[in-house]
Amino acid sequence: MAPATAHNGGTLTDTAAGARQAQELDRVVIRFAGDSGDGMQLTGDRFTSVSALFGNDLSTLPDFPAEIRAPAGTMAGVSAFQVHISDHDILTPGDAPNVLVAMNPAALRANVGDLPTGGILILNIDAFDERALTKAGYSSNPLEDGSLSGFTVYEVPMTTLTLEAAKDTGAKPRDAERSKNFFALGLVTWLYHRPVDPTLQWIRDRFGKSPIVAEANTLAFKAGYNFGETAELFQSSYQVRPAHLPPGTYTNVSGNTALAWGLVAAGTLSKLPVFLGSYPITPASDILHELSKHKNFGVRTLQAEDEIAGVGAALGAAFGGHLAVTTTSGPGVDLKAETIGLAVSLELPLILVDIQRGGPSTGLPTKTEQADLLQAMFGRHGECPVPIVAAQTPSHCFFAAIEAARIALKYRTPVILLSDGYLANSAEPWRLPDVNSLPDISVPFATEPNSTDEDGTPRFWPYLRDEETLARPWAIPGTPGLEHRIGGLEKADGTGNVSYDPQNHERMVHLRAAKIAGIVKDIPPVEVDGEEGADVLVLGWGSTFGAISAAVRRIRARGKKVAHAHLVHLNPFPANLGEVLGSYRKVIVPEMNLGQLSKMIRAEFLVDARSVSKVQGQPFRAGELEAAILEDLDV
Repeated sequence: MAPATAHNGGTLTDTAAGARQAQELDRVVIRFAGDSGDGMQLTGDRFTSVSALFGNDLSTLPDFPAEIRAPAGTMAGVSAFQVHISDHDILTPGDAPNVLVAMNPAALRANVGDLPTGGILILNIDAFDERALTKAGYSSNPLEDGSLSGFTVYEVPMTTLTLEAAKDTGAKPRDAERSKNFFALGLVTWLYHRPVDPTLQWIRDRFGKSPIVAEANTLAFKAGYNFGETAELFQSSYQVRPAHLPPGTYTNVSGNTALAWGLVAAGTLSKLPVFLGSYPITPASDILHELSKHKNFGVRTLQAEDEIAGVGAALGAAFGGHLAVTTTSGPGVDLKAETIGLAVSLELPLILVDIQRGGPSTGLPTKTEQADLLQAMFGRHGECPVPIVAAQTPSHCFFAAIEAARIALKYRTPVILLSDGYLANSAEPWRLPDVNSLPDISVPFATEPNSTDEDGTPRFWPYLRDEETLARPWAIPGTPGLEHRIGGLEKADGTGNVSYDPQNHERMVHLRAAKIAGIVKDIPPVEVDGEEGADVLVLGWGSTFGAISAAVRRIRARGKKVAHAHLVHLNPFPANLGEVLGSYRKVIVPEMNLGQLSKMIRAEFLVDARSVSKVQGQPFRAGELEAAILEDLDV
């Protein structure tokens, strides 16, 4: 079959490896950017998926506009997706892109500042008309004024070629133009030698009920691929070989998906039906979407009318013997606080998942932050302690969900599980765990009375505690002989009767606090990735894990010594944390807030920790932390 021309989207050239010699790379960072209606998230997701199938290690950073309906073509409406692929183990989506695909002037202007000198720019020149340039804030055309002279620029008429490829499909020009993201995907698929069949199959599966749309997207993808092969525009194509990863079965997973799967697994491991009471909120809604697909695992989901109803329904499900979950972001945690306090008083297991985002108030709904730690720790009235668990990578969200469920069930307490927008939406390859290695977290329900009246009548006391855990018995309502009352008023220890006695209230406050503090005996000690002679410790939590680890690698490559510890359990802290912190001359705490963990460890351990803060709605870059750590190493 003859190779296709640049304007023919009908066939693919039979040169998966390319007619020209490909340049070998060990890694590359690509950023797709365009208007929020240009399909950049889908484009990046598809490129990520085929790279995962190819065997690369990878990490992604989707970047959504903060405005729901920002004006098209403006800076506020730019959507981007960055993916880092490599032939070796990587930890971050990359500090800066090597390649920027910009679908319009606004996308170029919003992202070109991150592209290093010599980087590759692939531009849809059809979008660079006077009106679009003005909307993006350009006073002159960057294609003509020399401002892009420091980059390798490829000008591609993506819109024109897409319309040409789809002209015989029957699609209206406006609809056909929407396929230009698949043209861009096809072009970059050729440029980096990605497999084509998975994308073509995905288009057939996704758009099978709309044959015209499926054909237009297919032809646009092929046209982009063939343009790269036949236009002789590019100096070279590139090859990033598969990574050498430990053997096993892998899947590409985002943090929210992994967390949802972890909740499903926790239901199976606890032998309890999972109930999710939730109100949709960015960036937590995907957990509700994913869990709603798994009714076959006994998962029940309720999309409530508001945040308070969602957590109230979940707490009711906990009372009824379910593994109860509510998901939200920072604004929803505000609203759920009273019900979490009720759960503390009732001493029932409940998981509150907080996918943190930029605040306060509505803040930056689509951007990431770590500013809810103090809220999780103290954001309820009264003495109201709860355990806090934090996920550290997208795949770790799976295990963090199981750990949160284990603690909630064993100690009969609400648990706050912290993730954030970066973890929620980014993705990485995940080696599926051996199911037999996952813990049994089942708990027995009370089935018999546990006390007697003075006349010998059997009774059930709902607050008669386990000596080791201080957890109260969990009785399913309706169990014969186990009738009992619970509520928000203070209870008498043991009987559970309403009590206004001052001494009893103080006793119950101490008991609830001691129960949470006692969890320290049931969590692993903090582990230090250190070197002999290191006197600076970088202490992190949550999604800073990747950037800190990458920065530490870079510093060690310079021949300098530094240690790294990362916290999963934030309340209570691991038992050995004080000893670890006291072993180092300096402690650095990078956080996407104004120093919340550093405040906690200063108060708890009297350690002079230095906070490294970033509150820009974006995760740390490894280079930023490398520079911050070097400041202390060089003092």
